[in-house]
Amino acid sequence: MKQTEKVRSLREKIDKIDAEIVKLLNQRTRMALKIGEIKNKEGTSVYSPEREEEIYQRIVRLNKGPLRSQSIKAIYREIMSSTLSLQKEVSIAYLGPPATFTHLAALKKFGSSVNYLPCANIEGVFKVVEKGEATYGVVPIENSIEGAVSHTLDMFIDFDLKICSEIFLEISHSLLSNFPLEKIKKIYSNPQVFAQCRSWLNRNLPAAEMIEVSSTAKAAQVASSERYAGAIANVLSAQIYHLKVIKEDIQDNLHNITRFLVIGKNNVPETGNDKTSLLFSIKDRVGALYEMLLPFKKEGINLTKIESRPSKTRAWDYYFFLDLEGHCEQKKVKKVLKELENRCIFLKVLGAYPKGEEN
Repeated sequence: MKQTEKVRSLREKIDKIDAEIVKLLNQRTRMALKIGEIKNKEGTSVYSPEREEEIYQRIVRLNKGPLRSQSIKAIYREIMSSTLSLQKEVSIAYLGPPATFTHLAALKKFGSSVNYLPCANIEGVFKVVEKGEATYGVVPIENSIEGAVSHTLDMFIDFDLKICSEIFLEISHSLLSNFPLEKIKKIYSNPQVFAQCRSWLNRNLPAAEMIEVSSTAKAAQVASSERYAGAIANVLSAQIYHLKVIKEDIQDNLHNITRFLVIGKNNVPETGNDKTSLLFSIKDRVGALYEMLLPFKKEGINLTKIESRPSKTRAWDYYFFLDLEGHCEQKKVKKVLKELENRCIFLKVLGAYPKGEEN
């Protein structure tokens, strides 16, 4: 058999497989739509982070290659995204404008088939979710280099929303401009991004003016309309705002990861691989924080994050944000929460949700 005939024969087999895949995908979608109808009648959310996690774990176990597990998960993300969009009009609010890292994180979680609503600031994301104008919101919570996003932490004090999921996104910064490097006189970006690219900027653009804006996408938007201007943003911003990529990966630390939270109104059931986030305040006395943390040690519960924020109601009065491994409905976690409740001035469970993958 000639080579062209072999290729034609293989392509015919692929066509038959594709026909079967399309048939099965539609069968799967019809089943999911039936589940959606039942959920709508019960008044429960059509999006289930715990079910999503269960599906991902199962398909990774089933995958024998040659496709990588991450590729299989990306395919299923879009399958679930398209199904979700058919079940109910789902909208995801995020820190905009389009092409921010928060937008990329939202796409990583929810896929391309749902509706996206850009917001001017983090508070705006919380507001539209609370009002029901968006089904879920995506906000940054911490960066592996720069630490916590304090404004997001503060919003959990003011709003009664739940954390439903978390997303880890590897961050890569690029210098974008329509002018060559030596012509750039001013650069726009987010304050945290300038900090993450400080060494590169000092070496390559020491005389350029650094102008802070609310997001990297906003930086690209502004730089696209000004002479001798550049922006530090992601490469998607270059496509959307018609800029050239002058230099990629200019961040000082190549292992730069940002964690994002999905916020909504629903509690998430256990998956067996969960985190719980808490907010609490305590009396200002010697050893008070130590006493609050001691029950976690006694029960063998691992704490993955603790952060303090001023309460803004009284000088030197603080709220503490804490992440722990486990679900708030687990017996030992419930026991600790009961102890905390008796010792705290204020205690709020911000949510229990599946652990995200840090890759």
